[in-house]
Amino acid sequence: MLELNDITAGYDRNTPVIRGISLSVAPGEAVGLLGPSGCGKSTLARVAALLHHPDAGTLVLDGTPVRRWRHRAPREQRTAFGVVFQQARLSADPRLALTDLIAEPLRATGRRTGTTDRVRELAATVGLTTDLLSRRPHEVSDGQLQRACLARALVLRPRWLVCDEMTAMLDASTTAALVRVVEDYRAATGAGLLAVGHDRVLLDRWCDRTVEWATLARS
Repeated sequence: MLELNDITAGYDRNTPVIRGISLSVAPGEAVGLLGPSGCGKSTLARVAALLHHPDAGTLVLDGTPVRRWRHRAPREQRTAFGVVFQQARLSADPRLALTDLIAEPLRATGRRTGTTDRVRELAATVGLTTDLLSRRPHEVSDGQLQRACLARALVLRPRWLVCDEMTAMLDASTTAALVRVVEDYRAATGAGLLAVGHDRVLLDRWCDRTVEWATLARS
């Protein structure tokens, strides 16, 4: 279970972005978080993925309270998450070819054996042809780069996926393809999903339940 309890967080302790927000995601469950731009849902997603330390509140992962975030979190907690952000170009190192971008988490955790095969497997899964793997972000389309970012999120076989408006800048066909990849992965592994967005139709179709930000903020 992924449990966020009474989370307050922001980027300045005097002006928190979110206050007292609670949300849970069960193993294998897909939860949509619906809200307008600027409401704080991306900040909550970053807290959930251990990328941002909250100012107050607790996060419990599989029954264990989380006490450290980012690179200070224990490896088994840190690598339990795969994250896909809205703006692929801001989350991708422009110096890396797509093959190195996808392999980045493997190398960061010292897992070098079988890297090439794993990258090729995931590239095929997300719909990237092999000729694209040697290209850098500026040499591919937004959709192709987001496919690589999804492959990167899956490369460590995470138990939890956080998709923060993953499809907001994509066309309908690419959106459908990437959602299908996520759902196939979840079906095969039992991973839980927190999908953040502002498209109710997409979230309602994609997720087991959709939670409105306004409801969380009032609770």
